[in-house]
Amino acid sequence: MTSTEPVFEFPLDLATVAATGRTRALHEALREAILDRRLRAGAELPSTRRVATAYGLARNTVIAAYDLLVAEGYVITRAGAKAIVADVATRPATRAPRLADGHLRTRWQAPSWSSAVASDDAWTSNFRLGVPDHREIPFDVWRRLLSRAFHPRNGGAFAYQPPHGRPRLREAIAGHVSFARAVACRAEDVIVTSGARQAFALLARLLVTPGRTVVAVEDPGYPTAGAAMAAAGADVVPVPVDDEGLRVDALPREARVVYVTPSHQYPTGVAMSMARRRALLDFARERDALIIEDDYDGEFRYGARPLDALQTLDRDGRVVYVGTFSKSLFPSLRVGYVVAPEWLRDALGAAKEGADTCGNAQVQDALADFILEGHLARHVRRMRRVYAGRRAALFEMLDGPLSRWLSAIPSEAGIHVAARFVDAEAADELLPRVREHAMGAMPLRALSRREDGVCGVAFGLGCVGEGEIRERLAALGKVLRR
Repeated sequence: MTSTEPVFEFPLDLATVAATGRTRALHEALREAILDRRLRAGAELPSTRRVATAYGLARNTVIAAYDLLVAEGYVITRAGAKAIVADVATRPATRAPRLADGHLRTRWQAPSWSSAVASDDAWTSNFRLGVPDHREIPFDVWRRLLSRAFHPRNGGAFAYQPPHGRPRLREAIAGHVSFARAVACRAEDVIVTSGARQAFALLARLLVTPGRTVVAVEDPGYPTAGAAMAAAGADVVPVPVDDEGLRVDALPREARVVYVTPSHQYPTGVAMSMARRRALLDFARERDALIIEDDYDGEFRYGARPLDALQTLDRDGRVVYVGTFSKSLFPSLRVGYVVAPEWLRDALGAAKEGADTCGNAQVQDALADFILEGHLARHVRRMRRVYAGRRAALFEMLDGPLSRWLSAIPSEAGIHVAARFVDAEAADELLPRVREHAMGAMPLRALSRREDGVCGVAFGLGCVGEGEIRERLAALGKVLRR
């Protein structure tokens, strides 16, 4: 530390932590202090500048740690005042024996990512990322199809299932991605998973050799994919993103797996250019690497014809395509899929069988019918119009009343929009006001592992209407002008 006066009234030693892990280390230390009541509810947190100076940290490191605490509900921000510790459920003072030391792998004794637990009333009007609007789903149709799937005559659906998924759903998915995303595949290429998260966990189990495999991920990027690889023992390397997507020229030469979201980068929203797509495929071929292509919300397109998926361009069986119905329908459906190259199919099926065999067969049958009868395509078209209106309202406010402070990042797909702070130096002062008036919006640096990551904020479109977007961001503009 550079100061002898303690900032916190408890030990906080980050000197031995590598620079790339200090954000997580600080976040976890403060979270533990809050849960243990060493930082009591209502206590004001010291300024990010003071903490950075006292502990020899980059200020962005402290800001990112604070942002994570805010996102998880441990800290509350207030306009014009210091952040305070929230009143959260705390742990008992007496701790159980440290069984983790002898039984848990070191990696899992301090998980690198935790998500806020959703409650039954978690769907509220806000700018949260990754949550679609479920209110337009044709639930009468969905109930009818579920009822059919649960009929006693559908006897085969009540037994143990093959791990690859229900055949009819695999057929429906193959047709769906072929039509919607020009992904060339057959039913036998599709492995059904319990959402995209299980797909990443299974792929990590198969593709990572602990302590040896280097996995490159986008930065900023989707944390769960990188976390799954790290949990399997990979060396996860963040690679910067610019206006053309992943910086292929910045990939480590030793990378054997590259995770990308090329259609609508999470969270900046940019689409990977065709030149970058071909460069990435060339890299994979030359370096004997594999690509995991996550097309999580690419069905919602608003501009010109989308660029071909990496899987479509691949000629060497090096792209593993991952999709999900969490954005086109709803997250708790828990149905995702992998379009796997032939060499990977059997191993992926075996890994899936070791996890949970087929999942819920009745839900899979209902979803298969929902797709094959055309209900999904109609729903996506309807929601594309809804999201297009919200997206236009958001761009209108970013390009108008908020243009002095935020600059929209161009995008042509998806259900969120990101913007950069015009003055990065003012971001820590502006961000609490943005989050106060645009609840749920995600700071991009909270999704970054690098000190020089993109400085901005992402706004989700699934839980907020056009009128609310204009009203809330107009109020934000008035506050910022004052």
